[in-house]
Amino acid sequence: MESSSYVIYLGSYTGKELPGIFAYRFDEDTEQLTFIESVDGLKDPTFIKISEKHKMLYSFTQAYEGQPTSVIYAYRIDETTGKLTLAGSQEGTDKSATHINTDLGEQFLMTVSYGEGNVSLFKLQGDGNIGELCGSMHHNGGSGVVADRQGTAHPHSIYPDPSDQFVIVPDLGLDKIMVYRLDRQEAKLVLHDEVAVNPGAGPRHFAFHPTGNFAYVIEELSSTITVFSYERLIGKLLPLQTVNTLPEGFVGTSSTAEVQISPCGRYLYGSNRGHDSIVVFAIDPLNGKLSLLQHTSTLGKHPRHFSLTPSGRFLIAANKDSDSVYWFKVDPDSGKLTPTGQQITMPQPTCVRFYKLP
Repeated sequence: MESSSYVIYLGSYTGKELPGIFAYRFDEDTEQLTFIESVDGLKDPTFIKISEKHKMLYSFTQAYEGQPTSVIYAYRIDETTGKLTLAGSQEGTDKSATHINTDLGEQFLMTVSYGEGNVSLFKLQGDGNIGELCGSMHHNGGSGVVADRQGTAHPHSIYPDPSDQFVIVPDLGLDKIMVYRLDRQEAKLVLHDEVAVNPGAGPRHFAFHPTGNFAYVIEELSSTITVFSYERLIGKLLPLQTVNTLPEGFVGTSSTAEVQISPCGRYLYGSNRGHDSIVVFAIDPLNGKLSLLQHTSTLGKHPRHFSLTPSGRFLIAANKDSDSVYWFKVDPDSGKLTPTGQQITMPQPTCVRFYKLP
């Protein structure tokens, strides 16, 4: 019988003096949660990438006194225990790395910097360690629609497309999604296309549908999600629909954060910070469009990130401002969420990632 056990890795805003990454073992069948370890010495490792191929965890620290740039770290994952061993590090190109990912083939490591406006590409070595910086792209300008947030470019996240030939970078400051071609031979990114979203929307995070035919960007400033069709052969995004992530009649301040699609491709989930909820949409399998199903409280404040387990049976939400991580069961027939009562208390959680144990 296939194992239902995962290691859950949690990034945080903790400063350099406190542990930055926390690891727990989670068994889906028993819902048993067991603490494994915490990792010291990282300042605000707010985002994490897991490499199944290389059995690595990649994260970064922010610049601090005595260290002029962010540092990207590679930790080797013990396949039996899930414990982490530092394998190597590489200086970043910025003071404040924001998001980290790899291409699907896991030949390159990619980062963006919200503050400096840079997109960086690093070569991964054969053992998964971080190699040299291959190239860096800089975003210029700003839409200026939301004066205090869009005066300059702010690339917020980075994703490989399903063909592994293109790379998607939502830029909150530009109100654009930048599409790059990944030139493997020259080991660089080449600007391929720019796709505008609604003025003042502030695109933040992005998700492709499992079929590769549709894509979704969650927009931080307008609390919306825009749906695209995707032509993977030419790397072309075509807008189809924009929906609100907040309940009708909501009054207050809120912004969005993370967006993910269920492994079955039937449901989309997004987080609202302020309303402090997960919004659930049904996905039309023919055209990719969304219809509202549910808003569920995350039982805490400021859900900066969440993740579905690889099986899609559970969703785990990280509430940064209430120092809490909560578990929700996903109904396989409706996609709706129900709290399990399972939770973790930890300082300012910001990212949830999984590694499947044998």
